[in-house]
Amino acid sequence: MKRSIKHIEYKEDTEALALLAKALGHPTRIAILKYLKDQSSCFTGDLVDVFPLAQSTISQHLKELKNAGLIKGELEPPKIKYCINEDKWNTARSLFKQFLE
Repeated sequence: MKRSIKHIEYKEDTEALALLAKALGHPTRIAILKYLKDQSSCFTGDLVDVFPLAQSTISQHLKELKNAGLIKGELEPPKIKYCINEDKWNTARSLFKQFLE
């Protein structure tokens, strides 16, 4: 029995929107973004103090947000300082606005 695999090509903005939606698909990530939006920056340890989660769990959420480009991490040994990536934040706002209108 032969199976065929269909490949669909999407517009670049559709793929970008899907990546952002996936990153926002967990309530903790949304809470982290809300927290970071009100701060100039913070360290992972700060987030562990704010959210009742293990550092490894916080780190995994930060990784997803960073992979989507919504946050930036700057190495300040031995810690990483995180902040909102304003350029990507504005892009996300625009993409969601276009999609929802």
